[in-house]
Amino acid sequence: MLVERVRRKNHLLYPVGCLVFSCGAYLFIHSDLGTDPLDVFSLGLMRHLPVTVGVSQTLVAVVCLVVVAAWTRERPLVAPLFTFFFCGSVIDLLRWSDPAGALPVPSAALLACAVLLCAYGSALIIMSGFGIRTIDVLALAMTSRWRWPFWTTKGLIETSLMISGFLMGGPLGIGTVCFLVGVDLLIQPLIKAHYRIFRIPRPVTPERPVQTVR
Repeated sequence: MLVERVRRKNHLLYPVGCLVFSCGAYLFIHSDLGTDPLDVFSLGLMRHLPVTVGVSQTLVAVVCLVVVAAWTRERPLVAPLFTFFFCGSVIDLLRWSDPAGALPVPSAALLACAVLLCAYGSALIIMSGFGIRTIDVLALAMTSRWRWPFWTTKGLIETSLMISGFLMGGPLGIGTVCFLVGVDLLIQPLIKAHYRIFRIPRPVTPERPVQTVR
């Protein structure tokens, strides 16, 4: 019974994490101070191809999963594809409705909220053990093989996306730097804090990559 309750609780973390992360990514875009590296790439790609944020993020997800599958010689994961498409579609919906536009909040405050939401959303998705974002799956695989810190491998991937997106015309600014520094460094502390506060047994963390990618 305890195991089943923990499993249900962890599965609840997944949709909540997706929504929280999507809200954070939307606030990055709305703040107009530079968005997260994946959206820099997505918005840059949209300048050259007739795609949405959801479609472009799904394309990135496919590439990441193919790389991990080829590297580990295991079948590609499917759930992360849904995560990227779901989060990207929510971001498209929020950009269309633009709820933050009705709030008289300074851009700097929106940026601070965006960093916290993206970090906590990523932490919730990782802890759920389901549909982990493909960038995190690839970063976890790199962490497992090279024994590098999680924030290093994740930062390397996102820096590559940032540079590629910027070269295609994507928005780059202080917000992008805040994402790379703030979000990537906050994920692990937030996982540990969430575990202590809510007392979730056997938390899934970046230090246990085998359990998070399966």
